[in-house]
Amino acid sequence: MKKWKSYKPGVADNKFDAIVIGSGIGGLCAAALLSLKGKRVLVLEKHFKIGGWTHTFHRDNYEWDVGIHYIGQVHNSRSPIRRLFDLISGGKLQWSPMDKNYDRIIFPDKSYNFVAPREQFIEDMISYFPKEESGIMTYMDLLDQAARSARSYFSNKALPGILSTITYPFMTRKFFSYSDHTTLDVLSSLTDDQQLIGVLTGQWGDHGLPPAQSSFAMHAMVARHYLDGGNYPTGSSRSIAETISDLIESNGGLLMVNAGVEEIKIHNGTAVSVIMENGDEIEADTIISNAGVVNTIDKLLKNGNGHSRLKDRLEKVEQTKSYVCLHIGLDKSADELGISNTNLWIYPGYDHDKNVQDYTNNPEADFPVVYVSFPSAKDQAWDENHAGYATMEAITLSTWDWYTKWQDLSWKNRGQEYEDAKTKLSDRILDIVFEQVPGIRHAMAYKELSTPLTVRDLANYQKGEMYGISHTPDRFRQRWLRPKSDIKNLFYTGQDITTVGVSSALFSGLLTASAVLKENLTSLIKD
Repeated sequence: MKKWKSYKPGVADNKFDAIVIGSGIGGLCAAALLSLKGKRVLVLEKHFKIGGWTHTFHRDNYEWDVGIHYIGQVHNSRSPIRRLFDLISGGKLQWSPMDKNYDRIIFPDKSYNFVAPREQFIEDMISYFPKEESGIMTYMDLLDQAARSARSYFSNKALPGILSTITYPFMTRKFFSYSDHTTLDVLSSLTDDQQLIGVLTGQWGDHGLPPAQSSFAMHAMVARHYLDGGNYPTGSSRSIAETISDLIESNGGLLMVNAGVEEIKIHNGTAVSVIMENGDEIEADTIISNAGVVNTIDKLLKNGNGHSRLKDRLEKVEQTKSYVCLHIGLDKSADELGISNTNLWIYPGYDHDKNVQDYTNNPEADFPVVYVSFPSAKDQAWDENHAGYATMEAITLSTWDWYTKWQDLSWKNRGQEYEDAKTKLSDRILDIVFEQVPGIRHAMAYKELSTPLTVRDLANYQKGEMYGISHTPDRFRQRWLRPKSDIKNLFYTGQDITTVGVSSALFSGLLTASAVLKENLTSLIKD
């Protein structure tokens, strides 16, 4: 496991070409690409680990990922995602393929398997719903069309101002024909079968919004991403940050943890430096924020410099829901327990929007979703470091308001009422997990629940949100969600300027680096 360097005041004496605030995958990708182009880069991470949602944490013999549960398309060495990962990791990042049955969608009356490749997925859906073959085939075509239209939409974000403005109507029109509609509206135009709609939207947790609220374009990009199967980073998700950081360092870059940034300093309308929490000022020609646009505008940019105008923009977007995650440690291996690496999506009924609304209104209602992942079964290198042990995670939706009474209390010091609430919630989640995976009950040796407060404290999301800005139709109409900010030399990166998920955040780094250099870096990953 790589040891990370803590921030030291002497760093401020150096001059850097670019400073990246936050070490999530978007920031790491941008930093790596800039370093490959000869730029000296400094990555500053507030947490004590590099990687954002790609890092892991340990308890005794157990290790859990905190955000990466599976990634599509990287099994194909010629896919753009795989090529980009290979480029910024120096080819060191390896992948473990999941079973062909990558997702299982579970309802009270029946389970449905999502099985790769695409042809098998189609065959299985038709076998489940034989009267809906025409609608299913049309649906598959729409996934392809929406995903293809996204390429020019996102490419426009990296273009220089005047060129972007001129080409914007032509590069976005097709995408908007999909993104402007909700997932439920599109699927309801294809079928009246509400069970089929519930099944096809069974991965809504991958982007955080149920069908009546989510943009169909977002649904399409997620669903299509996994059609040929899922994969997991070999050596756990922390290997992503470790391999990419090695490349950045080999090119003269520097990555620092425990390096909280207090302010992005603006002088005469230009970003010139960052002010650290200890008061140090570090200058750079380019400042890239991977802290999320809400954090950047609300916290890092102070009053003045057009700040009120930027704040007004935040009124046009919403943050995603918060969540809780139960981390489970097992004292037997996945093989011993007969655990597969198929993800489980467990629902109380087919109407996802009703499920979410019922639970939001009443926390004692059925969980709207419980997602179960098995990192130790997915990682081919797991036994090298954790032989005889296994881990799993169970995630469900939450609401920040339920935790505000404890928000001013520090981590691990929130009192017995908070601990009792966590225990009650953990037991409810376990009841559902044991029903689907009964063989693990006798092997459970450890459990730990993270709440929205945990996410706020350790991931720096203000209300413990899951995915930054919500993926509604309106979100994709926000033209300001792009790498180049209104402030000279200040750039954004991360999922807020693209979409949710590690692969999308990865490409945000490519877009941001392209915008900084005024160079189309997609040429680096083409045949």
